[in-house]
Amino acid sequence: MVLKEQACKKCGYVLEDPNTTDCPICQNKKFTTFWKGSVVITDPENSEVAKKLNITQKGRFALRIN
Repeated sequence: MVLKEQACKKCGYVLEDPNTTDCPICQNKKFTTFWKGSVVITDPENSEVAKKLNITQKGRFALRIN
């Protein structure tokens, strides 16, 4: 069985571990498998994309959460 990746409903962080109970970025406990597109931020301090999306941490983030 293939597990769908989950994204945090608050900050959009895409979780790598399906057994995670708290988002490592914002500590939210609500996740969804209904999201589209993603962006990987490696240097949030110097990334124009991160600034536009208000992302301050490294990681993979969903672009649209339903």
